[in-house]
Amino acid sequence: MRRIVLVGILMSLLLTSCVSKKKYEMLKKGKAETEQYLREYKDKLYKCTAEKENLKTRIQSLEDNNKTLQDALDRCVNLNKEGNVNISKLLEEINKSNKYIKMLMIENKKKDSLNKVLTGRITRSLNSVDAKDLDVKVKKGVVFISLSDKMMFKSGKAEISDKANQVLLKLAKIINDYKDYEVLIEGHTDNVPIHTSCIKDNWDLSALRATAIARKLQNDFGVDPARLTAGGHGEWVPKVSNDTPEGRSENRRTEVILLPKLDQFNKLMEQGANEGN
Repeated sequence: MRRIVLVGILMSLLLTSCVSKKKYEMLKKGKAETEQYLREYKDKLYKCTAEKENLKTRIQSLEDNNKTLQDALDRCVNLNKEGNVNISKLLEEINKSNKYIKMLMIENKKKDSLNKVLTGRITRSLNSVDAKDLDVKVKKGVVFISLSDKMMFKSGKAEISDKANQVLLKLAKIINDYKDYEVLIEGHTDNVPIHTSCIKDNWDLSALRATAIARKLQNDFGVDPARLTAGGHGEWVPKVSNDTPEGRSENRRTEVILLPKLDQFNKLMEQGANEGN
């Protein structure tokens, strides 16, 4: 600023009086330096102004980010409060489910124990039957009794043999002792085609044999028909390959299946659902 005033004074003197060329050159040089300083300060002022605007923009951005973060934090706090409530409810439901699962496991163990006893009784009762003609198994709480057609029927017919009557008598006694079981009777054949005046095909033969056993259990041995279901699978559910005589013989069978009543299972499910509410 002092230099600008000096330049002004010198210029005034230059205009009002005569000066030497040397002094003039000095004044001219001083003027050029002053103008250079002025340009530099203007540039600095422009940069400072631009930097100020940039800082204002950054401050505004930081304030906006701070507000966004605060809103997010508030939401997290609220969600955490709600989450604690939901977690508590979830743990409560899990505890109820665990109790229900334990109850089902206990009931399943009871059924398994009962099925083992039942299997043992069936095996002992039918111990006089040739092992090739009888197979007793328990799968997933269900008792499967497989009876060969050689023991039960004449070849290609659905009439029950006298030997089969003795087997069904013993089987009916066990069925009547265990009234909590449904009885499913399934007929099976090999894949050799059959067609007679009374039997159309293997479907027909397997169904007729199953219903013949169901009818015998009901009429002669006092089994409640409401517990009985009879049907035929024909040749379509073989135990082994039908490529050999031995395989075909094994596939010709009638299966008597003992399984817990469906209404008992439904009651158990309802009981668990009520305890869970």
